[in-house]
Amino acid sequence: MSFLLAGITSITIKQIVMWCIGAVLIYLAIAKDFEPALLLPMGFGAILVNIPMSGAITQSLNGTPVEGILDFLFKGGISTEMFPLLLFIGIGAMIDFGPLLSNPFMLLFGAAAQFGIFFTICVAALLGFDLKDAASIGIIGAADGPTSIFVANYFKSSLIAPITVAAYSYMSLVPVIQPFAIKLVTTKKERMIRMPYKAENISKRTKILFPIVVTVIAGLIAPTSVSLVGFLMFGNLIRECGVLEKLSKTAQNELVNIITLLLGITIAASMTAENFVTVKTGIVIALGLCAFIFDTIGGVLFAKFLNLFLKHKVNPMVGAAGISAFPMSARVIQKMAQKEDNQNFILMHAVGANVAGQIASVIAGGLILNLIKF
Repeated sequence: MSFLLAGITSITIKQIVMWCIGAVLIYLAIAKDFEPALLLPMGFGAILVNIPMSGAITQSLNGTPVEGILDFLFKGGISTEMFPLLLFIGIGAMIDFGPLLSNPFMLLFGAAAQFGIFFTICVAALLGFDLKDAASIGIIGAADGPTSIFVANYFKSSLIAPITVAAYSYMSLVPVIQPFAIKLVTTKKERMIRMPYKAENISKRTKILFPIVVTVIAGLIAPTSVSLVGFLMFGNLIRECGVLEKLSKTAQNELVNIITLLLGITIAASMTAENFVTVKTGIVIALGLCAFIFDTIGGVLFAKFLNLFLKHKVNPMVGAAGISAFPMSARVIQKMAQKEDNQNFILMHAVGANVAGQIASVIAGGLILNLIKF
């Protein structure tokens, strides 16, 4: 009888807290439609691994270690970086670089909107975090979940669970956070600036060469990140080559969906109560928010700086689209522009900056891997 009650009598307050966190993630996924493909499995996994003596994670039975399925998946899919990289193939297949190639000027905003990453790394280091943990935390600001996981895992950070939760939570909260951050540093007049868009006819050859050239250049600058950039660009090459349409659709749909589900529930292996319910976790989530807000503000301020010298002014909100949350950020910027002026259409400019942000966040992650050595 005592054996049957062992699970109940072993429950801790921290485990109950994790059940509540798991329930909140599930609620956000179902009721609010916030990144449901990832937050739902992550929330369920958080409950699963925090059941006393859970068989889903590695435990000792009669002195013999028995490997749990989630630890097995973590070692095979995340420790080897397989899941994030496979996800990048699907993301690359989803992206149309046409708006960026039509207006290469938008690349500047992709670079500028990574300011929050480096600012937060400095703040985290000043707060006493190890430099590798600080770098992993800073990447949250890119609003790029796979890159956050890749960098945190590369540095063997013990904070991979809160970093992942923060990265994907803030990605899903783009419609809430970005308008607030943008309005802090812009005026109504600036938000009403119109930007005419002239679509350029981008040749198929250019679209095919672009991912190859970006991979080579990024690989030469930051060779440690070549797999990160390369898998993203490989996915895009599948999309643009024109002879692998079925594979492109599979990468965009089935591959992304399966990997996202596995990624979500596998991350939960590191969401055990003793590791997650700590003061550090709260600080990580707060710093992630700081990184995200300063990435947005950095892009806006850069656009305002350029306007000091440009004859044809840039709507500063386009700079905020330079984060990696594609295409959510571009849509938010367009909605904000039309709220101020219902005849203002800056979507394609915002999409160009948003796509540039996708590339810039991956390159920023690669530069951090190169700059910070073991």
